[in-house]
Amino acid sequence: MTSVKKAPRTATTIKVRSKSEFAISHSRDPYHELMLRLFQEETTALRGQRFLTLVEEGQRSGNPLKTRDWKMLLEELKISRSAFYAMRNKLLGAGLISNKGGEYRLSGMFSRDLMDMARWWWTAVLGNNMDNL
Repeated sequence: MTSVKKAPRTATTIKVRSKSEFAISHSRDPYHELMLRLFQEETTALRGQRFLTLVEEGQRSGNPLKTRDWKMLLEELKISRSAFYAMRNKLLGAGLISNKGGEYRLSGMFSRDLMDMARWWWTAVLGNNMDNL
């Protein structure tokens, strides 16, 4: 059995909507809409959004959120340890955050991966010129 502390940081699934009215940029709260595409439950989406906000605030203030502060995070998010690590691992797997040197930071991997998929689909599959993307 894998302990929570050693849980793998795997890739994750994100819901992709095919209709333009479901575009994240059309939402009143794009951040929340993104979390709903990652997490199945509303409460987990809200906790994920709150966790990312804490990571962002720490990073911007020059005092990044430390991984050793997990107990404080459990209280702040009102979540169990296993649920916290499952949520955290999903955010790591999606490339929204990184865990380096014992600190959580926002990551650009998510954006780069989406751009890479978009370029590939546009050019290799659809046969379009990259300049028209």
